[in-house]
Amino acid sequence: MGEVLSQSEIDALLSALSSGAVELEETSAEEKHKVKKYDFKRPNKFSKDHIRTLEMVHDNFSRIASNYLTAHLRTSVQIKVLSTEQTTFEEFIHSISNPTILMSFYLEPLSGIMLFETAPSFVFQVIDILFGGQGKTVLKTREFTEIEKNIIKRINLKLIEHLKLAWEDIIDVNVKFDNLETNPVLNQVMAPNEPVALITMSVQIAQNQSFLNMCIPYISIEKFIDKLVIQYKNTVTTNDDIDNKTRMQNNLMNVEVTGHVELGRTNITVEEFLNLSVGDCISLNKHINEPLDMFIKEKLHFSVYPGTVGKKLGVQIVEIIDKDVKDNA
Repeated sequence: MGEVLSQSEIDALLSALSSGAVELEETSAEEKHKVKKYDFKRPNKFSKDHIRTLEMVHDNFSRIASNYLTAHLRTSVQIKVLSTEQTTFEEFIHSISNPTILMSFYLEPLSGIMLFETAPSFVFQVIDILFGGQGKTVLKTREFTEIEKNIIKRINLKLIEHLKLAWEDIIDVNVKFDNLETNPVLNQVMAPNEPVALITMSVQIAQNQSFLNMCIPYISIEKFIDKLVIQYKNTVTTNDDIDNKTRMQNNLMNVEVTGHVELGRTNITVEEFLNLSVGDCISLNKHINEPLDMFIKEKLHFSVYPGTVGKKLGVQIVEIIDKDVKDNA
C-alpha cells in the first residue's frame, strides 16, 4: 500500500504544481508509454496462443530441415526460428529482396495458398556447395539462371515436405506445389492488407548466415484455427480411467501366445545322425550355468533359467532382450 499524504503535504504539492516547480507533463509522459496503438483496419487475427503454436511447429520444422540439409550438403547446417509475428501480405512482399526464390504451395486440407521464401544468400551458398565449393564466399546478388532455379526448387520441395512431420501433432497435412517466382512483386496471390503470420528462420552454414521466411495467411488456416490452441490434458485419474485400464488388462491376459525355450544348438553330420541310439549324448553350445533363450512366436524375447513350478517344468526370466525395439533384419 502506498504512503498516505497528510493535508500539509497535499498543499505543498499543489503549490509546487501551480508555481511550476513540478511539471505535470513529466508524469503523464510515463503514462503515454503504457498506451499501445491499435489499427482497426488491421485487426489481430492471430492470438498469442496461435503465434506460440506456429512457432512450436516451425521449431520442429527447423530441426528436421537442419538434419536434411546437413546430410544433403555434407556440412553443418543450423536452422532456428528468429521471430513469429503477424503482419500484412503487402509488408511481407516489400520486406524481401528482389530477386529471391518465392515458392507457393498448399498444405491440404488447409485451404488457401502459403509461401516459402529463401533468400538469395542462402540459394547461392547452397548451390556453391552442391557444385563443389566451400560455401564460404558471399556471392553478389544477381538474377538466377534456369539451372539454379531448378536445383533450388528441388531442395525447397524436399524442405517443405518436412512440414508433414512438423504439423503431425496438430493435423495431418499433404504438401502440394503450386508455383515458383523470383520477383515477389509479381506474386499477387492475395489482397495486400490480408493478415499473415510470418515466421523468420536463420540459417547458419559455415560462417555465413542467411534467412528463410514462411508466410501463412490467416484465410489459409481459418477453418482449423481452433487446432492451433494447445489443449492441456487433465492428469487427474478418474474412476473411469481405472476401470478402462483394468478392463484392458483383463482382455490382454486372455490372449494366447506360443512360446518355447531352446536348450541349445549344435551341428552334426548326416552319418552321426543316422548312427544315434538310445543313451547317446550330444554336446550343445550352451554351458550348464548359462541362461537359455526363450522365443515368443519364433522371436527371441527373454533369457531364462530352467526349473520346476510344482510338479511342472518352468523357467525364470532373468533378462528381457530387445524390449520395445523393432526387428528390422
